[in-house]
Amino acid sequence: MSHVVKTADGGTFEPGLGEKARVLNEHTRHEIDEWIGRFPTGRQRSAVLSALRFTQEQNNGFLTPELMDGVAEYLRLPPVQVYEVSTFYSMFETHPCGRHHVSICTNISCMLNGAEDLVAHCERKLGIKTGESTADGRIFLKKEEECLAACTGAPMMMVDHEFHEYLTPDKVDKVLDELK
Repeated sequence: MSHVVKTADGGTFEPGLGEKARVLNEHTRHEIDEWIGRFPTGRQRSAVLSALRFTQEQNNGFLTPELMDGVAEYLRLPPVQVYEVSTFYSMFETHPCGRHHVSICTNISCMLNGAEDLVAHCERKLGIKTGESTADGRIFLKKEEECLAACTGAPMMMVDHEFHEYLTPDKVDKVLDELK
């Protein structure tokens, strides 16, 4: 059964619904359709970031090769274009990881305000290194985050896409302890 998405310029786009795209659940496909509709006809590649984000959410926080192939087929793109995006951006994970994603900015403003000490504090508190998840699967401490674009609130971290600024070890502990 075909399905058509109206695009921003009044045209249409027909997503690929073959075997590979069937790994995307109905909710994920609907969310991707919303993003396809924001762009002109033929510009479905512009929806890749959002498509991968929704697909990652569908799969408990990480992408598999099968899911990336599904996104490529649905958007009618060569798989390499989806793989390039998923492996370039730090917001995407390609292996199982903890439920809550913690990213500590270590760029210049945050570094000058103690970010490296906060990374070390988190590693000690959680008993893991960056790039690892806690044994209970609760927290994933992402590898170095180059910049989260909140320099005026340095040092800062992002937890599940929410910014926490002007951090101290005590503030970090409070945020981490509230994660269930």
